[in-house]
Amino acid sequence: MSKILPFKAVRPTPDKVGLVTCRNYDDYSPAELASWLNFNPYSFLHVINPAYVHAQKITLDKRFKGVAHKYQDFKNDGIFIKDASPAFYLYQIETKSQTFTGIVAGTSIEEYKNNIIKKHEDTLQYRVELFKDYLHQTGFNTEPVLITYPDNLELNNWIADKKKEQPIYHFATTNKEKHTLWKIDSESEINWIQKQFEKIPELYIADGHHRSASAELLFDQYHNSGSANLNYFMSFLIAESNVKIFEFNRIIRDLNGYSKEDFLEKLSSHFIIKSKEQELWKPQGKFEFGMYLDGCFYALFYKQETKNPSILENLDAQILYDKVLQPLLGIQDLRNDERIEYIPGKQSILTLKELVDEGEFEVGFMLFPSDVKEIKSLADDNLIMPPKSTYIEPKFRSGLLIYEL
Repeated sequence: MSKILPFKAVRPTPDKVGLVTCRNYDDYSPAELASWLNFNPYSFLHVINPAYVHAQKITLDKRFKGVAHKYQDFKNDGIFIKDASPAFYLYQIETKSQTFTGIVAGTSIEEYKNNIIKKHEDTLQYRVELFKDYLHQTGFNTEPVLITYPDNLELNNWIADKKKEQPIYHFATTNKEKHTLWKIDSESEINWIQKQFEKIPELYIADGHHRSASAELLFDQYHNSGSANLNYFMSFLIAESNVKIFEFNRIIRDLNGYSKEDFLEKLSSHFIIKSKEQELWKPQGKFEFGMYLDGCFYALFYKQETKNPSILENLDAQILYDKVLQPLLGIQDLRNDERIEYIPGKQSILTLKELVDEGEFEVGFMLFPSDVKEIKSLADDNLIMPPKSTYIEPKFRSGLLIYEL
């Protein structure tokens, strides 16, 4: 049984929504960020980074307080409005290649604690603590956790019918996406949606493990404060067939002392290696890896060495770590080792090639993306993927809906 809750969202006025909302802060280059902040006074970037020129010179405590003050300024200036009654929100994102549609709602901390909302990624405690402090001091969250649920014909039909109605927002963005939002605030529809989710035994976090862990920590410390909203965290619930999972490719700065020939020889004990020369080759299935080294692409085919490997041992990202990154290249800590960086699989492999050709990195590896079934199996067995195993879309627009705590 999965319990979801409507909430009173704070959101931009319809005439300013296209100006206010923004991509995730980390998606902007420094020059792009400065441009948006200098020329768009309505951008939500002003809220989440209120002193961007001096951001490295102020304490986190002052920065978080600055976020809270700037958010209040936006509310006082009438840029944001708060809905009078609790609602669910149906949100659609149209990219060049795919349309994503899901329901924005509050999901239960209690169910998260009881593993009804399941996880597949590990978290870093300092990041959990940091975002918990951010939530506490700012008093709001605008980054929902992306959660998947099994495809449901009744919900799919309802969504299709709802999309025929007049939305409260419909706008385009400079990255050529279209965004549409419908508000569901009738008691009958809210009850019906809740009953549909009560039939779903388990939900799965696709993206946002640190955000959900921070919400749990915030609840543990402040649940006696009287705020009912602490019992839930904002989530974007989407059918599992509607998410898009990309791999994270890896680039490494050196061969850990190996010559090219010695490295290839070491790889051959676990992989069948085929040179693809200048062909931009990507893996076509599981247990296949691409490699770019010294101006040449290679196809690596894993020699499966055990008859009944665990789900985790079968994971391509784990295989690459166990057989190559850790024993050969000496990379122990995938999160913090400065010798490794990651490129989302949605980017062209030419990006990886260029970074290696420029000389800062010596070798790059391409992986085949995981699928929802693999992620769910890991979560069901309480197993954790290696860091940077998946890059998952859709990505929610910051400043579109705000969950106040």
